[in-house]
Amino acid sequence: MNSVVVQGFTKSLTMTMLSEVGDRTFCVAAILAMRYPRKSVLLGCLVSVTATTVISALLGWAAPNLLSKGWSHHLTTFLFFLFGLRSLWEGFNEDDDDNEELEEVEKELEKDLKASSEKSKAASKADDNLKKKQKPFLTHFFSPVFLKAFSLTFFGEWGDKSQIATIGLAADEDTLGVVLGGILAQVLCTVAAVIGGKSLASKISERLVTILGGFLFLVFGVHSLLSPP
Repeated sequence: MNSVVVQGFTKSLTMTMLSEVGDRTFCVAAILAMRYPRKSVLLGCLVSVTATTVISALLGWAAPNLLSKGWSHHLTTFLFFLFGLRSLWEGFNEDDDDNEELEEVEKELEKDLKASSEKSKAASKADDNLKKKQKPFLTHFFSPVFLKAFSLTFFGEWGDKSQIATIGLAADEDTLGVVLGGILAQVLCTVAAVIGGKSLASKISERLVTILGGFLFLVFGVHSLLSPP
């Protein structure tokens, strides 16, 4: 790999790792892995994060065609500083003993589990032929656990800080390097979440990760500011 690809790869890897560890989708993967078969959860999450990373990078790659290279560079620099300052503000104003993300995700999944359980009880009373007719199309090809893991991860990633930063990186760095670095980071975080489960997610200091991520965004911002478009 040449230096341009390596630079995009390194930035994407470190940024995504610090953005994803302990975040919403990390907690989703950890909790789902405790309740459902790990292989299905892992596969659903990995397909989802790979898809979102590729889509984000393609959006960033297309940005210079909509804006000039200079404007894309300045916008990326602005986003790095914005996310950096925002992360530092959130980190220094956050209670280190509170894992709000994990608790919030757990409550939402608990509600979803109860709703699914009630639907299953109601469906068990219906005729078998009727159930087959009402069976969602995608469940003929994928397991319900895979679809649940995929959808929760995909919509959890959409519009979050790491996705927007990936779009910005791909607009300013080598797209291939950004894709490879982003996918590797997502795979590492997802595997750690699925294997470690809730116990790992609860031990991660959101405050520390947020502060480190904030400093990293600022470093990238300064580097981007000093680099020519």
